[in-house]
Amino acid sequence: MRTLLYGGTVVNEGSTRKASIIIEDGTIAAILPANQHPEASFDETVDASGCFVLPGIIDDHVHFREPGLIDKADIDTESRAAAAGGVTSYFDMPNCVPQTTTLDALAEKCRLGAAKSHVNYAFFFGATNDNADLFDQLPADRIPGIKLFMGSSTGNMLVDGDAALRRIFSTARLPLMAHCEDTDIINRNMAEAKSSWGDDPPVSLHPLIRSEEACLVSTRKAVELAKEYGARLHVAHLSTAEELELFTVGCDSVATNNITAEACVGHLLFSMLDHERLGARIKVNPAIKSPVDQFMLRQALTDGRIAVVGTDHAPHLLSQKEGGCARAASGMPMVQFSLVSMLELVDEGVLTISRLVELMAHNPARLFGVCQRGFLRPGYRADLVVVRPRSPWTVTPEIIQSRCGWSPVEGHTYQWRVERTLCNGHTVYADGRVDDTYIGEPLLFNHDHAPHV
Repeated sequence: MRTLLYGGTVVNEGSTRKASIIIEDGTIAAILPANQHPEASFDETVDASGCFVLPGIIDDHVHFREPGLIDKADIDTESRAAAAGGVTSYFDMPNCVPQTTTLDALAEKCRLGAAKSHVNYAFFFGATNDNADLFDQLPADRIPGIKLFMGSSTGNMLVDGDAALRRIFSTARLPLMAHCEDTDIINRNMAEAKSSWGDDPPVSLHPLIRSEEACLVSTRKAVELAKEYGARLHVAHLSTAEELELFTVGCDSVATNNITAEACVGHLLFSMLDHERLGARIKVNPAIKSPVDQFMLRQALTDGRIAVVGTDHAPHLLSQKEGGCARAASGMPMVQFSLVSMLELVDEGVLTISRLVELMAHNPARLFGVCQRGFLRPGYRADLVVVRPRSPWTVTPEIIQSRCGWSPVEGHTYQWRVERTLCNGHTVYADGRVDDTYIGEPLLFNHDHAPHV
């Protein structure tokens, strides 16, 4: 199968230029200047005139809820949402049922991905208080790393004892992706809120219960342990300005630094003031914080302290989002709307489109050693997204692909549109439709080529 994609502006590795891309059997065969016309015949031609062509987005942080929580979502529905949003690869988290904390559970999730995922997939292994002896048995070429919950979580995935943490940081040879919130501080704040407001305090208090202090104390501890043991640490969903001070300034820091940070789209789009308008729809852990925190997170997108932008895509049924701090579930679905949301920040001057590509494609591939993806290069798999500017559309329920059927951006009018998503050279999304007959590929990793000090 030979495909020619022509007429678009290609954004890749700091360059923005008109070019044509030739795809052969799922791989990029050549990238040609716009004035160079290939003579060969093609099975398919794609006219991208007026559009930007980006590497497919790699979302390093999603919860697709399968197995065990499929009333909310599953790999089929959420990978459809990913395809519709220009996301061609994702790393799924381990807090499903059963948790991905054993080798058998990991193998089962890989089987589900191979049967149901419409884009490329990989699955984190989950750390617990007592499974570090399994780390050396993990298939390192098949997983992005180990997820560590250093804060409130479900079941035995909360790891906050010093001895267990030291064993994990000293044992792990794969990247550790850490959720950092201090459980004792959160519990104390919740008890104080309940004493004043009753058993289910208003959701507007969520940022005060899961406070800046709770995040900073835990993130500082993770960074200190990573430095002590030389571990590769990627801190998930930073939410405070104070945490940013623990990370290195410099846009080349991804190539040289073992300790990096992720920002999630929700913390960039919203502040705690938006709880008045959206209520528990934007209740997430760690909580969305103040407008100052939001501003500083946006600033850090361009100075290197934030290395990756993901979503923490976490669907719940709307009925599960009812209530306040204690009762409403935490998490929101964003994988379908992450790219167009970030492109709005490009229009606002927060970052350039080249930097967006670094944060959402190049850097996830670099940090986790994703093989042959994340860049538009000859010999790489043809994961691409074609986006059109100045093409307004409004988020309505019938557009939403996630099983939960809602989004915090419902009713919002975007100016950018995902026109087409190609996964391994196959058009998995175009003209508002997902090709749900297509199955993506398992991601492969070379952690030896990932950053290390």
